[in-house]
Amino acid sequence: MTVETLFSLLNLSVMPAWALLIFAPRWSMTRTLVHSMLYPVVLGLAYACGIIASLFFGMGGEGAGFTSIAEVRAIFSSDVGVLVGWAHFLVFDLFVGAWEARDAQRRGFSHWLLIPCLFFTFMFGPLGLVLYLGLRWATKKGRGRLEEGS
Repeated sequence: MTVETLFSLLNLSVMPAWALLIFAPRWSMTRTLVHSMLYPVVLGLAYACGIIASLFFGMGGEGAGFTSIAEVRAIFSSDVGVLVGWAHFLVFDLFVGAWEARDAQRRGFSHWLLIPCLFFTFMFGPLGLVLYLGLRWATKKGRGRLEEGS
């Protein structure tokens, strides 16, 4: 299987989860698939395989590591390294999007207000999170804290 195929599979794997968060946020299958450990564990294992291959089995760039910008750049200088970085984004963006959806439901937000936040979290990660946190702040439904129920 090529790295390009793995990249496509990773991208396709998260699409159902994002669709469920946006179009069926309260459906039991959304809770079962998206709000369980399924996605973080499966994508996290894919990430782990890739990072191990990059760092310890010569599939990353020469001099790959985490202690300097040059070493981090070396991780991403190979296709496997780019795939690893992309898996990292996918798992964390989806995790954050799922948290936003649960948090918004707990706080009684209209789902229509959440949809742009989810879109931006899916496409631009931290920008969507900032948008959601701004929504919480603007509506006074979060009081500037990330603790559950605050």
